[in-house]
Amino acid sequence: MNMFVMIFLSIISLICVSSLEACPKCGNMDVPYPLSTDESCGNPKYRVYCNNGNLEFLSATGFYYKILSTNPSAYKLIISPPSIQENTCQSSDLTLGGLSLDEESPFNISTRNTVMLLNCSKNILLSPLNCSSNSLCRLFEDKVVMGRGCKNTLCCTYLKDASMTSHRIRIRVGGCSAYTSIVDIKSESPESWNYGVELQWLPPN
Repeated sequence: MNMFVMIFLSIISLICVSSLEACPKCGNMDVPYPLSTDESCGNPKYRVYCNNGNLEFLSATGFYYKILSTNPSAYKLIISPPSIQENTCQSSDLTLGGLSLDEESPFNISTRNTVMLLNCSKNILLSPLNCSSNSLCRLFEDKVVMGRGCKNTLCCTYLKDASMTSHRIRIRVGGCSAYTSIVDIKSESPESWNYGVELQWLPPN
């Protein structure tokens, strides 16, 4: 390979690397590579959205979830669970069936999420979930969502793992109408829980 070709390839490499820049901040939050809020930065396959200073993740069903934090070295981010509507014990994404990720995207739901399903029908008792009176969701109902119509409803808890779809947290009318998620539970004290749904992504090629 002659010197001219080597110089040419070096220039092309520098141009490619320079195009992989992180996007500008969204409000006060950094947007680390490969997350992309615009075609001119990041990697378009890792699209997130900056709406009115809030960094948000768009689900496969068109629902925007606020991004609470990012950890690019671990290829993870945490999104906020949907709000639970007052007096109805229904998640704001109930009509969309809960959280659903595009299976063709590089994102999936990590295994560090403890999911609590609230306001469930008795049909859920046929599932292998923990719906006992001493499950963690009972603590959540008693101490966190007392005024939202969830108290004393049937609730179930499960740890997200490989045996369940890593692209969905499902709720529906006739099943469970609300949910929340806690990342990496280390105690049974709701005051110390880190509420959110942790997503992980495959690094770009």
